[in-house]
Amino acid sequence: MSILIALIPALCWGSIGLVSGKLGGSAYQQTLGMTIGALVFSLGAYFVYHPVLNVKVFLVGIASGLLWSVGQGQQFQSMQVMGVSRTVPMSTGMQLVANTLAGALLFHEWQNGREISLGVLALIILIVGATLTSRNDPASRSVNEENTELSRGLRILLISTIGYVGYTIVVDWGQVNAIAVILPQAIGMLIGAIIMAMGKDVKNIATVKNILTGLLWGAGNIFMFLSIPKVGLAVSYSLSQTGIIISTLGSIFLLGEKKTRREMVYVVVGCLFVIGGGILLGYMKA
Repeated sequence: MSILIALIPALCWGSIGLVSGKLGGSAYQQTLGMTIGALVFSLGAYFVYHPVLNVKVFLVGIASGLLWSVGQGQQFQSMQVMGVSRTVPMSTGMQLVANTLAGALLFHEWQNGREISLGVLALIILIVGATLTSRNDPASRSVNEENTELSRGLRILLISTIGYVGYTIVVDWGQVNAIAVILPQAIGMLIGAIIMAMGKDVKNIATVKNILTGLLWGAGNIFMFLSIPKVGLAVSYSLSQTGIIISTLGSIFLLGEKKTRREMVYVVVGCLFVIGGGILLGYMKA
């Protein structure tokens, strides 16, 4: 049962790209709808857990949420440029690499030769995996079209990664309770989404539909916290990375994203490398 609970975050987070793809809407509508859903879920969590909130928790949470909205909004943009099957594994790999470097350089998490060796190995595995998932079959489209799409998608994902990494760094730096920060974080997420959506057409049914993605994100967040005491950080962290298999293969078979046989091999092998790097990082954190 504990392992099943630990797999729920992977199921929830791995389904977000698929659900948002099916529900439709622009990246701004998807981000705003998702943040509304996350706020609803966080309000429910607040009344269940009754965490202590203070000024520091609110400031850290809102700052973290603002950065998250940048990360998620740009990830939705990238999905519309490159598709879910390329965006999610690349984004996951880039986030893991950036968070690992931040932990090592800013928080001095690598304390000895073993951790440095495993960390560098994990970074190499993640970079190889992200690179493989971004590859296209040259025979499937024109070289110019491929390079333009990949170049634009990578620029968007770079901004997304900065937002996502900032969202986690702020919480680590603030040293606040993980449960207590959820509600202020959701408020910051909503504020950020509203700012980005200014002047855009978001008063639309697509925004309302995408509230479901926010509920999925919130459910994954809560079950992650619940699973850590049961199976440990290393196992829960590693299992959460398997969600990219759901989003990547699901986008091909459910959303109809086209892949040649060679591209399927690249994507599957790349996903396995990213998961392997995530598992190695989880083992380091044990």
